[in-house]
Amino acid sequence: MSPKLRRRAMAALLRSSLHGRRREVTGLAVWSAVEAVPAFLSGLLVARAIDKGFLAGEVETGFAWLGVLALSVVVGAWATRQTFLRLAAVVEPFRDELVRRTVTGTMRRSTAPGATPDTAGAARLTHHVEIVREAYASVLMVVQSFVVTSTGALLGLFTLLPLVLVLVLPPVVVGLGLFFAALPGMAARQRDSILADERIGDAGGTVSAGLRDIVACGGENVIAGRVGEHIEAQARATRELARFTALRTVSVAIGGWLPLLLILIGGSWLLRNGASTGAILGALTYVAQGLHPALQALVGGLGNTGLWLYVTLGRIVEVAGAAEAPGAADGARRDAMPAHGDLSFRDVTFGYGRSPEPVIRDLDLVIPDGDHLAVVGPSGVGKSTLAGLIAGMLSPQSGDVLLGEVPVGDLDPQTAARHRVLIPQETYVFAGTLRENLSYLHPDATTEQIDDAVDRLGMRSLLDQIGGYEADVDASALSAGERQLITLVRAYISPARFVLLDEAACHLDPAAEARVELAFAARPGTLLVIAHRISSALRARRILVLDGAGVAVGSHEDLLARSPLYRDLVGHWGTGAPAQDVNGRGVVASAAPPTVRGQPG
Repeated sequence: MSPKLRRRAMAALLRSSLHGRRREVTGLAVWSAVEAVPAFLSGLLVARAIDKGFLAGEVETGFAWLGVLALSVVVGAWATRQTFLRLAAVVEPFRDELVRRTVTGTMRRSTAPGATPDTAGAARLTHHVEIVREAYASVLMVVQSFVVTSTGALLGLFTLLPLVLVLVLPPVVVGLGLFFAALPGMAARQRDSILADERIGDAGGTVSAGLRDIVACGGENVIAGRVGEHIEAQARATRELARFTALRTVSVAIGGWLPLLLILIGGSWLLRNGASTGAILGALTYVAQGLHPALQALVGGLGNTGLWLYVTLGRIVEVAGAAEAPGAADGARRDAMPAHGDLSFRDVTFGYGRSPEPVIRDLDLVIPDGDHLAVVGPSGVGKSTLAGLIAGMLSPQSGDVLLGEVPVGDLDPQTAARHRVLIPQETYVFAGTLRENLSYLHPDATTEQIDDAVDRLGMRSLLDQIGGYEADVDASALSAGERQLITLVRAYISPARFVLLDEAACHLDPAAEARVELAFAARPGTLLVIAHRISSALRARRILVLDGAGVAVGSHEDLLARSPLYRDLVGHWGTGAPAQDVNGRGVVASAAPPTVRGQPG
């Protein structure tokens, strides 16, 4: 992920944490305003105590003003407690969301083709989540405290002695500017340190797993050198990060200490321009007790926990998957609905793991809306891989799989479910009533619609055996064929126009399989069948032959004439009784050839 995209995803994630907690954020702002009261009043009340009390010989009055200051501090402390409560309400949901994204992203990487389970990565990322949680809370408190205190102090200075702002504001701005200018470099060094630490952990895990082989091959020195490189990289990043501490110190000195010095040096000038002794002491109070501590806390907080937040959150976004970050996901996925029902493969290549030979290479294919296509080929040639690409379960290494000109991987789950349904060989029947199982993909389906599907696919006897639609389904009491029949009815009832049967009737007898396929063929929409019997191919309008080297598409007669592999498959399977279409007539396999590139089978 590019740094720009990573920063955008991080910003979107942080915005969402605040956007979704508007009530808490509003309460935080209100109590922050109350918390600013002592910062605003401190200098004013000190000036009153000096000018109206102690210097005027009214000691009781001076202490009375200081008593008001003490009361304002109590009010500010109560407001601080309330802000902490509001911060917790913002931080904890953010932490829960990070955990969800982290675990989801790790599971996706671990289940990707050719990948291995990354349990160490999951543990590391969840540890990062806890770091982010603590750092996020700390940064919010530091930033909120700085804004509250500095705003209160500057407003108080303006109210008490506007002229002194000439001496205070420029150093504060310069100090902040110097610090923020150094932050990107500090973040880069912190990121290098974290990545080096991860590499040390990965290298250590690899070494421990293969220690016996390393020793047996005499590779201790080589491995020690490679692990040592990671350790040195982390040490180097840490040393470079330490050098930035000097800049932090300089920025605090300029923004916090220099205003105090300028006020003291310019004291006589301020007195000549109408300032009282109490006003000058009040101005010093604002800087010494307000601006300086707030700036020091901000620089220290952002320079430590802020860097951890920036780098660790970026690492989570990067490793757990940017597509899961709000904003980033919206940018990657399109809200557009498929414009039509055609499904297209455009120069698609896909392979598993590090295998040098892809399973599917340079495939160009159009399956028009309403087509009935059967896919045949030897075992392991890529038929289920093709189904996975269509369903969006696999992503092509190159090229695009488009449903109505929209990449299937860019469709959100709800949109995809409305347009296509996949029934694999190993089907799933869940706990619940039969009606819930059958209407899962179409919850609003009427009993008449379900009855129609049950009758068309030949499930009436199984319905009676289970005890009706409201009876609970015991999956363990059903055969593989009965479970397949339930899921086939479920797919038939769904609103999706594109139905993909990946050997979904392999546990049914040939007659039942024929009935199912003919029912789906008569259903409005597109039917694609991964065939395991030649009869399925004979029932289709077109046939796609996969042979590992290329593809061939056409009618049964056409492929018999030009595809040796298809002739072999037909001879191996045996034709048996002629296949019939939905009207009981013999199938006439007409071809509407798609765009196909590659070597004919």
